[in-house]
Amino acid sequence: MAKKIKKLVDPVIIVPGITATYLSDQYQVGHELVWSVLSKKYDRVALHPNNLNYEAQEPSRVTPGQVFELAYRELAEELRYNLREKEDMVVPVYPFGYDWRMPLEKTEAELGIFVKEVIERTKLLRHYHENGYGDKPRVNLIGHSMGGLVITGYLALAGKAAPVNKVVTLATPFRGSLEAVMKLATGSADIGASSSASRERETARITPALYYLLPGFKNGITFAPGIPDSLFDTGAWQPSIVQSIGEFIRLKGLPTTDIAKDAGELFRTLLVQAETHSKTVGRFRLEDAGLDSSRWMAIVGVNAKTRVRLNVIMRGKTVDLDILSGDRDNQWENADPAMRRFTGDGTVPYEGAIPSFLEEENLVCVTPQDYGYWETADRALSAVGGFHGILPNMNMIHRLIVRYFKDKDDKRGNTWGHKAPVDVHWDPPMRLKVKEKD
Repeated sequence: MAKKIKKLVDPVIIVPGITATYLSDQYQVGHELVWSVLSKKYDRVALHPNNLNYEAQEPSRVTPGQVFELAYRELAEELRYNLREKEDMVVPVYPFGYDWRMPLEKTEAELGIFVKEVIERTKLLRHYHENGYGDKPRVNLIGHSMGGLVITGYLALAGKAAPVNKVVTLATPFRGSLEAVMKLATGSADIGASSSASRERETARITPALYYLLPGFKNGITFAPGIPDSLFDTGAWQPSIVQSIGEFIRLKGLPTTDIAKDAGELFRTLLVQAETHSKTVGRFRLEDAGLDSSRWMAIVGVNAKTRVRLNVIMRGKTVDLDILSGDRDNQWENADPAMRRFTGDGTVPYEGAIPSFLEEENLVCVTPQDYGYWETADRALSAVGGFHGILPNMNMIHRLIVRYFKDKDDKRGNTWGHKAPVDVHWDPPMRLKVKEKD
């Protein structure tokens, strides 16, 4: 019998964020790219108001492809190189491309199928076979932004049957992002790998996944008297949203006798569906999936100007957003712990990044200043496109993940983190050097 080699790192699956997977129209011979890093055809990815499983522009068949290389190639390549024990002992690192427009429950089910496929493929690798991988096959999961919500929902559904060893989430809006509100309300926001334009507004309002990013936290959000204090309630939104959905139905939908009623019902359905998922994520506990706080590393981006406040007001008799320049703020350097919470990664505010199943003392915060001296390109991309979208490229985060998955010490001090802006003992899932301030 062959002697077993040192235990190998479980295969890794990278789940990207919203808008970060290419979409192609397979109806066209040769497949036509309709969503990529450089080309975003909003009219081609807009969903049909009568059936949000399909496109408004038919005949077509839009399907997901590769993940955005700008945000994830470096992460995947670094893990493939540094997780292996020897040159010929590859550790599989699989990107999971998915249709980011769809309800997260659909994507979570697809992730479950993909996890099983990755396990079966890994069993076929000789070095994993000799290492006894088939005795207790598992995977490690990495989720960036909305990808972390997909992972959480998958684990909530699969429970202790989920074959998962460790999880890393990067800049995940567990409790939502105010940018999702801005996208629905105005069409302009910092969501995904890059900023977008107001022409995306109508597409956004019938994209189910975007509603799953609506904020459920309270700190920084105020509602005027008489307005429901939840953004999952239709009464907390301006009438123009339903009106624009109605216009979309008129232009793209099937004939109807009551456009206003259909538009209102569609908007209500999208909000209820997202709220149900938000509650599922909020109720999830690590023990439900056979995990504990040592097996989930939540990395949170801070020290970037982020939309951290929102005022929902009455303007006359109409609900509206009171958008102020001070809504985007960064108080990371403030000496007052209560004020320091008003920070974020440019897209996800700190308050929105706190998972219900971890304590704040477990979080690992990173800042734009944690990019290395030689990471000039990533620093530039972060400054132009936002820290949130390019955060997976940070070399220090790559080292963090490698250490975490390999259970290694850091004798050279090449990994570190920042404590959450709370006055508690720091308890990250592995030993880290503390950085109090930049």
